[in-house]
Amino acid sequence: MRANLMLLRAMLLLVAALVLPAAFAGVPNKKAEPAYAEEQTMLQIEADSRVPEPGLGSSASGRVHLDRHFLGQYGDNEANVIVQRGGNTWRIWRNGPLATIAGAILLAVPLLIFVFYKTIGPMREEPRSGRKLQRFTRWERQVHWATAFSFIALAITGIVIMYGKKIMLPWMGHDLFSWVAIISKYLHNFVGPLFIVCSVLMFITFVRRNFYRRQDWEWVKQGGGLISHKHVPAGFFNAGEKTWFWLGVTLLGLVMSITGLILDFVNFGQTRYVMQVANYLHIAGAALYIAAAMGHAYIGTLGTPGAYEAMRHGTVDEAWAKAHHQLWYEQARHGAVPSGDLPPRPAGPGAVPPAPPPVQPGPAH
Repeated sequence: MRANLMLLRAMLLLVAALVLPAAFAGVPNKKAEPAYAEEQTMLQIEADSRVPEPGLGSSASGRVHLDRHFLGQYGDNEANVIVQRGGNTWRIWRNGPLATIAGAILLAVPLLIFVFYKTIGPMREEPRSGRKLQRFTRWERQVHWATAFSFIALAITGIVIMYGKKIMLPWMGHDLFSWVAIISKYLHNFVGPLFIVCSVLMFITFVRRNFYRRQDWEWVKQGGGLISHKHVPAGFFNAGEKTWFWLGVTLLGLVMSITGLILDFVNFGQTRYVMQVANYLHIAGAALYIAAAMGHAYIGTLGTPGAYEAMRHGTVDEAWAKAHHQLWYEQARHGAVPSGDLPPRPAGPGAVPPAPPPVQPGPAH
């Protein structure tokens, strides 16, 4: 329980860290890299000016420089603006180190998963018993897949927005790529709020099963048996699945949701400085989220034979449940949780077990 409280505190601190930059938007960015001679001149004039830059408590905090070139309205607080302190620094970081590191992560993770699959291999598959155990309800599966599909749409369109000019424009040409980019942008903007709604429903639906228990530490010490292929006793969700829920779905989901809303809805008073900070966090969070999701997808399909059946059909084979989630299986056998079509366990050592029900045929593959 202490670990869960610490995690909740960390998430609250994260929310505060994402919201507070708006208050600090007036802090001069002395390390900004000017893009043009005009901007260098403006920065020099500002440095020599007797009029101080608005401070943290000023309503003008985060204002930008005015230039003789007119680009039109941008938000409510930054009309007729072209040059902004730190704008070029954001461009350099966004298109340089951030893009490079995020791209390296997105390429390295699937490669590492492939190497792991070829060298270590998946968990061993237990012989099927032919009897089913209910694992997920229809609602739980619908929430999971709605979140997954909206995330996939955001991941693909986000990659197009981030890297399209480099990897797609050269062979697509400007006309075709312009349509791909425009569609990706609008799809990303409209699917984003849907993903937030799905993530909230996901949290509400699964949170009660994802609190850490004492037995989870044994799973962690043995690395979940991923390398040894040993089945470590676990409850309904093992420690790895709980960690994915808290650090991936919840923590990174908060990062992506808050920063995405800041970038999506630009007319709520946020300055470009705040949007640049949000963009940094959005890119970093997206790279980590996509990488973690690839690991989650591997473990839930090829890495653990039989696991995909649970989220597709809602049921698992009794032998699979006993091997991968023994503690939950024992609870199901004692009737502490819904047990599908499993017969109750005999009352004593000499008791005769009741006749098992007819075998429920599995879906055709």
